Amino acid sequence: MGNFRAFGNTPLVLLISRLFLVCCDITDGNAEHLKREHSLMKPYQGVGNSPSSQWDFWGSTLVTSSYVRLTPDEGSKQGSIWNTVPCYLKDWEMHVQFKVHGAGKKGLHGDGIALWYTKDKLHPGPVFGNQDQFHGLALFLDTFRNDLHGMDRSFPYISAMVNNGSVNYDHGKDGRSSELGGCSAEIRNRQHDTYLAIRYSRGRLTVMIDVEDKNEWKECIDIGGVRLPTGYFFGASAATGDLSDNHDIISMKLYQLMVEHTPEEENLDWTKIEPSVSLLKIGFIYHNIDDPTGNFRGTALTGWKVFLLLLCALLGIVVCAVVGAVVFQKRQERNKRFY
Repeated sequence: MGNFRAFGNTPLVLLISRLFLVCCDITDGNAEHLKREHSLMKPYQGVGNSPSSQWDFWGSTLVTSSYVRLTPDEGSKQGSIWNTVPCYLKDWEMHVQFKVHGAGKKGLHGDGIALWYTKDKLHPGPVFGNQDQFHGLALFLDTFRNDLHGMDRSFPYISAMVNNGSVNYDHGKDGRSSELGGCSAEIRNRQHDTYLAIRYSRGRLTVMIDVEDKNEWKECIDIGGVRLPTGYFFGASAATGDLSDNHDIISMKLYQLMVEHTPEEENLDWTKIEPSVSLLKIGFIYHNIDDPTGNFRGTALTGWKVFLLLLCALLGIVVCAVVGAVVFQKRQERNKRFY
């Protein structure tokens, strides 16, 4: 243990460690603070249609002492609940406790829940009870497969989408054309609590789930290059069609992440940021920032981008070599003590 501490205190290793932390944009360990004005918790005080309410609801939504039921287990229902206070946090994490359950028809059920961080609130529509062509972030907990050709994934399926107001959600394809990432998760008819966490920090969107009652998070989505403005609203909605489920929200708790930003970032007017994503995939960089049609545009990697990628790879090799050399030297010095 003493040798390890001495090794960890060497200036070179400290420099490399700091460089590694910066490059990986690690935000673990930040102090988290619950923001009650953006949180929905029992006994659901501040929920209603009065001017002083912090949460408003629409449609089939039923508020009880134990849960907020967005839809009952009945066909052709839509419901939503929205925070009436705009959020001006640059870095945040939302924890959602929810329950999806119902009798089902021959094992079929639908349609699912959507969680929102958007410019507009209380705008009913065809996307899980909310409007299409929204501005902001949506997370879909889809319980029914529409695309019979998309058999490479199982349902229920959780996916994320960022929209600048010009992209349509394609129900027929289960949102594949605009999906940033996703995972399958057995969220229906569980006998224990189910949870989901959405973290947005320094342009990185991370979604974690806990649906196995193991009290541990499992990664579902991790996407960098996400740009979201401040001043948007949090909400949740659900819908049923020919098939149905009870879609319940137990709680939505928002935490502020204490993250340092550069002076340039601090001086930026975050309310004017356009929702957008830059996705790095093999051989291509996808943008949906400047395209007036709102479609994701694919362009091949330019020469300087290839150069940067190669430079980063070379830097990684050098760092590993230096660390390996230091470790080898320490081991040699330790072994000499036994002779």
